[in-house]
Amino acid sequence: MIPSVTGTPAERTVRRRKADESGVGRTKWAVTLLVLTALLTVSATAGLAIGSVRVPPGQVWGIVTHALGADWQQPDWSRARETIVVDVRAPRVLLGAVTGAGLAVIGTALQALVRNPLAEPYLLGVSSGASLGAVSVIVFGFTLFGPASLSVAAFVGALGALVLVYATARTGGRITSSRLVLSGVAIAAVLTAVLDLLLLTTGRGNEARAVLAWTLGGLGGVNWGTLWLPSTALLLGVGVLMVQARNLNLLLAGEEAATTMGLDVARFRARLFVLLSLVTGVLVAAAGPIGFVGLMMPHIVRLFVGGDHRRVLPTAALGGAVFLIWADIAARTIAAPMEIPVGVLTALCGGPFFLWLMRRDARRGTDRGVA
Repeated sequence: MIPSVTGTPAERTVRRRKADESGVGRTKWAVTLLVLTALLTVSATAGLAIGSVRVPPGQVWGIVTHALGADWQQPDWSRARETIVVDVRAPRVLLGAVTGAGLAVIGTALQALVRNPLAEPYLLGVSSGASLGAVSVIVFGFTLFGPASLSVAAFVGALGALVLVYATARTGGRITSSRLVLSGVAIAAVLTAVLDLLLLTTGRGNEARAVLAWTLGGLGGVNWGTLWLPSTALLLGVGVLMVQARNLNLLLAGEEAATTMGLDVARFRARLFVLLSLVTGVLVAAAGPIGFVGLMMPHIVRLFVGGDHRRVLPTAALGGAVFLIWADIAARTIAAPMEIPVGVLTALCGGPFFLWLMRRDARRGTDRGVA
């Protein structure tokens, strides 16, 4: 954009400087996207290659292109390796990318909606609500919605938990950062206790153990037939949030400023709460509750691309996908042949990050009201 030539020399200088900074910001964002796209390609290749059976990267791409119908080279791999890459590891890597991207954009949106840098699905109890809904379906055999029953129940649980946390934290028409986080932790503890009670009292012991392992978060057991739902939820969530990126930017200035600029904050917040609960529920139903991805990624990418949600959302999605793919690689290789739940590793990374954020905000003395 060409700066205007009208105004005083000082005004023209300020406009020219802003235009230059905008150009530099766009360049830095483009470079960041290119780097993350390259990292995602490398990460996906590593996810397909690394495991109990090591497959050379060149062979991985040969198997993938062959499976896609591009027979550009003569197959020099065994049928067993092709099955491992295409049917076992590829769905798992894609679910990791989809889940990581989805959790990252959900965390980004939640932090803007409640104006709290500590907000994310796991800490606010949304993941716990989704887990309780999903486990209730498994324990009680609820199948009213057929194959989608698990996702529907997880969505209802996630939305209910989010509404409950928000209502509990709101006192005197205001919500502070500390009160929101404390409400989320308390609600999550109660929901987790109810979930554990369901598992302990169910008469199906083997099923209870499998569900308990699922509640720690993991990408195992996925297949091509179940990937379409979380992928669709991710595309829906990212698409809507990108359209609403400007309104998310308005909320950063405060509720009063956003209202002055024409945003119906209450309606906007309610609609996005439903959307974020839907996406969270679907992702939790597919991969279990995986925490702290939505906390870390938004803060990390803002260091590179700034605070504009038109840039933060796609960048956080790529960063979350890369992070969770590598977390899953570590989960299945660190203690091989035993597999560590990927949610355990993300918690080991996210816990210290959460404590650092709390200390940083304490030093700044920030405890801003949300609404």
